[in-house]
Amino acid sequence: MVAQLQSPKPKLAVTWDALPPDYVLPDDPVENIQQPWLAAALTDALGAANRTQPQMLMGSNFGLVATVNKKIVVKAPDWFYVSQVKPVAEGKIRRSYTPNLEGDSVAVVMEFLSDTEGGELSIRATPPYGKLYYYEQILKVPTYVTYDPYELSLEVRSLQEDCYQSQAPDSHGRYWIEELELFLGIWYGERLGQTINWLRWWDGEGNLLLWSSEQVEQERQRAEQERQRAEQEKNKAERLAAKLRELGVDPQQL
Repeated sequence: MVAQLQSPKPKLAVTWDALPPDYVLPDDPVENIQQPWLAAALTDALGAANRTQPQMLMGSNFGLVATVNKKIVVKAPDWFYVSQVKPVAEGKIRRSYTPNLEGDSVAVVMEFLSDTEGGELSIRATPPYGKLYYYEQILKVPTYVTYDPYELSLEVRSLQEDCYQSQAPDSHGRYWIEELELFLGIWYGERLGQTINWLRWWDGEGNLLLWSSEQVEQERQRAEQERQRAEQEKNKAERLAAKLRELGVDPQQL
């Protein structure tokens, strides 16, 4: 019987070096027309619920940088979250993010699935590194979310002992995202004229975090209900006054 030899894991020397000012960041095209909508909606709901702070960093198609074996590696996820970053110098624009150098490690990464080679589920351990491998073994992101909006496949992976393990959803099909203390799930409906299956947040009590547009509509409906209530009270008072005058009573004397 011949023993099977396992391929040794590649040696990774990961450092967190400043990106050279003249470094040209990748400008890959969006592979899925829904990607920008989904990412914007996730951030919008957090902002509308006052769950964002100036020291946080959230982004979409924004380069996350590491230096691996002395070579710069950049991956741009569809959405990511960092809880604490250092402010950029006045007049400067953040072009990318290097964990541990510019702030905390990346806490959550999301990718919306495509069919490209070396993509969101790739574990390619040599350059160009697969995205799953990069987030798991190089950036060591605690929570990695993948979502296919067409197949309605949502999977959340948690980093355990340097390896991603798939989470199980709750009874509503939602996943607890520890770093944000929120549930994440799929919701079908309309936003800004687009009726699709969105990713949305729910708090620990199961309350849906509203988008800013939904909050505006909710306030409009509340104001309309208040206007109607005031109108009803006014009409009621006018009918009462008319009745009193019929009885020879001046309402203003009451």
